[in-house]
Amino acid sequence: MRKIAALTISLAGMMAMGAGKADDPLTRPIAPESAKRRLTPQPPVRLYGKTYLVGFGGLNVALIRTSAGLILIDGAVPQAVGDIEVKMRALGFSIRQVKLILSTEPHFDHAGGIAALARDSGATVVASAPAADVLRQGGGDPDDPQAAWLERFPAVANLRVARDGEVIRLGDTAITAHATPGHTLGSMSWSWKSCEGEDCRTIVFAASLNPIAADGWRFADPAHRRFVDAFRGSFAKVKAMRCDMLIASHPLDGDAGRVAQLRKARTPNPFIDPNACRRYAERAEAALRKTLAE
Repeated sequence: MRKIAALTISLAGMMAMGAGKADDPLTRPIAPESAKRRLTPQPPVRLYGKTYLVGFGGLNVALIRTSAGLILIDGAVPQAVGDIEVKMRALGFSIRQVKLILSTEPHFDHAGGIAALARDSGATVVASAPAADVLRQGGGDPDDPQAAWLERFPAVANLRVARDGEVIRLGDTAITAHATPGHTLGSMSWSWKSCEGEDCRTIVFAASLNPIAADGWRFADPAHRRFVDAFRGSFAKVKAMRCDMLIASHPLDGDAGRVAQLRKARTPNPFIDPNACRRYAERAEAALRKTLAE
């Protein structure tokens, strides 16, 4: 009995030090090498008004504070969930305050952590209809241009489908869903207003518009025309969006410097750029033209 008691105490000590941390199937690492490059450290920061960034150097995750709770946009990879929740606490928030989690695209690097975040918070996940189908099965969409590269991820339950143009409301905040397919057929971008005093800015969290595909998958193949048409429609939509500040699902060149600058001084805010969405779409449009030409 004495030996059993000693073993129990020893195991308890190991657990306290984290050496015996229980396996969590919703946070098991996915694609650790590529994820490591995306999860470069970035401190949490208030972007503007009640909008915050709680993501990483290569993956954006946004947090919006409303009068009725918090909204998260995207969830990075499963192994990032603990860091996201720590960053929220550093800002004075709890994961249990999150009521909605909005998804941009059903790829493991943006949606892999959503199942764990939804479980920890009890939040409802909101996505487009095509994305919701993929999220429910944890990836595996055979029609995705990147299907050969993509990892499966924890399946997401408690889903709500949003239509293109639908306004999602939580407390005093209204977020508009913008279908921006191409990178995936279920890609969704989101926009809302955030204010500092009477100065309000429209913020856009844009899904990826990158026309990338696995080896052997050709956008120029007539069978894939729907993806090209989807991209062209999304480019036009993003160019025309009201957009004072842009958060791209993958941070843009220079965003790390802008975050560092913002942490030093709130004004002038380096993210304010009414032309950011237009340039974002134009760069992707040029990349598609190059891909088709090749």
